[in-house]
Amino acid sequence: MLPELVSRIVSSTHPRCLGKFLWNFGAKTLWSVERFKARVRRGEYFPAFLYISILNSCNLRCQGCWVDVEAERSQLDVDAVSRLIEDAKTQGNRFFGLLGGEPFLHPGLLEILERHPDCYFQIFTNGQCITPKIARRLVELGNATPLVSIEGREIVSNQRRGNVDVLHRTLRGLDACLEAGLLTGVATSVCQTNIDDLLTENWLQELISRGVHYVWFHTYRPVGPKMNAQLGLTPEQLVQVRRFIVEMRATMPIGIVDAYYGHDGKALCPMSTGISHHVSPYGDVEPCPIIQFAKEGINDKRGIVATLRDSAFLKDFRDLSAKATRGCVVLERPDLVRDLVQKHGAKDTTVRQTAMAELEAMAPRYSQWLPGDEIPEKHWMYRLAKRFWFSDFGAYQKMDPSSRPRAEALAKAPPKRSAA
Repeated sequence: MLPELVSRIVSSTHPRCLGKFLWNFGAKTLWSVERFKARVRRGEYFPAFLYISILNSCNLRCQGCWVDVEAERSQLDVDAVSRLIEDAKTQGNRFFGLLGGEPFLHPGLLEILERHPDCYFQIFTNGQCITPKIARRLVELGNATPLVSIEGREIVSNQRRGNVDVLHRTLRGLDACLEAGLLTGVATSVCQTNIDDLLTENWLQELISRGVHYVWFHTYRPVGPKMNAQLGLTPEQLVQVRRFIVEMRATMPIGIVDAYYGHDGKALCPMSTGISHHVSPYGDVEPCPIIQFAKEGINDKRGIVATLRDSAFLKDFRDLSAKATRGCVVLERPDLVRDLVQKHGAKDTTVRQTAMAELEAMAPRYSQWLPGDEIPEKHWMYRLAKRFWFSDFGAYQKMDPSSRPRAEALAKAPPKRSAA
């Protein structure tokens, strides 16, 4: 698997992109995580990764999207994003996720990349705005990888994403990236309507044949103003996703990303471990993209380092989540999230101003923490990488024992199966 994957990447990726990936992402990110671990040991805090939603606008209307895509456009200006990145660099950070809305609708996206040639960016995109000209420009810069979201075959893509001809237009952008020589990935939010089509070896083989270098399977989170609970996965399906990823990592020549498990198969939450936080299109610093409450923002005069280091709200969120569950606290314990937001008087960071009502309407449901169903990594490369650079970093050492029966009962509850 590994020799073929390396051969595919080397032979199909432009040398500039490959070099930036190996140095800016590979070497520098490993160092960034080591600095993060050293801060943890000293009792200090700054996340190794920041995910930045640079605008709220999008050309699609996906089921279950929590972003205010229909509101008046709000975007972070290039100078604000650059200041944020420069401040984060002082802590060793060199990797940043850029989200939206649709990032390629931001007029300054390429300028952001150009201003920071010593960093590496993962751009979460539906791919439809990527033309051959834009793909060539990305190759010239070399410091970004497009992660193109595909949510199903033709019919399901149209249903899930609220438009027509969605898959064709997305694949057109994907092919532009691959033909230009960009290191390119495909992301899928696995749900009831696409699990049978896309969580398959045949789909991975299609992507490999197309030239895709890596995939990211993440599970659908039923949150937001148009939350669709029927799309959520059952506990059995969550285990199915994990088992599939572990098996395919050991056999298929394509990189497979996940963000919710350690090397031993134990569930984790990146926000709870402290390795990442999220910046909204309005400059608010949130625990993660789906928890849309904040006390601080990137325009705080103290700067992002002091803002994140000193935030009692974010620290309480990390501690509370890690004590309550190894899974997703907003899915399993929305009541705890509500109480903490009220305790700190955190503001609703959405335009719609209904985040608290949405939270109070949520019924607890299972997430990735399914005690007794842990599936450890099989392939040595993933096992080693996760053990040293993507673990729980000791975040769960103080987990409240009283939380285990409730979370385990929730995870083991009879699944509520719904029609696709």
